[in-house]
Amino acid sequence: MDLETVMQELEALGKERTKKIYISNGAQEPLFGVATGAMKPMAKQIKKNQPLAEQLYATGNYDAMYFAGVIADPRAMTEADFDRWIDAAYFYMLSDYVVAVTLAETEIAQGVADKWIASGEELRMSAGWSCYCWLLGSRPDREFDESKMAHMLKRVEAEIQDSPERTKYAMNNFIYTVATSYSPFHDLAVQTAQAVGPVEVGQDKGKSKYLNATDNIQKAIARGHLGFKRKYVRC
Repeated sequence: MDLETVMQELEALGKERTKKIYISNGAQEPLFGVATGAMKPMAKQIKKNQPLAEQLYATGNYDAMYFAGVIADPRAMTEADFDRWIDAAYFYMLSDYVVAVTLAETEIAQGVADKWIASGEELRMSAGWSCYCWLLGSRPDREFDESKMAHMLKRVEAEIQDSPERTKYAMNNFIYTVATSYSPFHDLAVQTAQAVGPVEVGQDKGKSKYLNATDNIQKAIARGHLGFKRKYVRC
């Protein structure tokens, strides 16, 4: 399939209701409103195609950018490629669920994520922390340095309350993911969650809500989800 054919297929799969949901979460025109599940038949047909993924991502169309992540060949991407992708990721559904997910399938993932976390930029930081969540939830515990993980938990405890909004979400999810997917530090992550307490995040209409890693960890324990690892990062 070429770019024009894929764009026509995506447009045909678009639903107005889905489009409204994406826009309410921060997506901007152009977009068609394609449910992720509806992309699977086309993804199976194309498989991995990095040149086509690059063309799709460059359109600026949200659905095309998401689909680019589905068919990308992460191991063919360089650090510069990921920097270019994160530059164009204008809201969290791209930064955390396209760029971070794709990065998590590479050998350079931790190095790039570390750089983004240190950037001070909301969506780069969010993508960096989210990448670690995808990594911890899919790779063996032995791939992670314990002293580094301990330092990251301390950093979250010290910085989360004053971090940008989307970064708060990703940091909160990091605590939860360490507790549920990184067995050596379950207890330390539980202690971190308790020390952090509820994290206030602002809402568009002036209301606030609170993230609470402790509650989510307890729910995961009740479901028997400790030690959870995904077989695949991407769908």
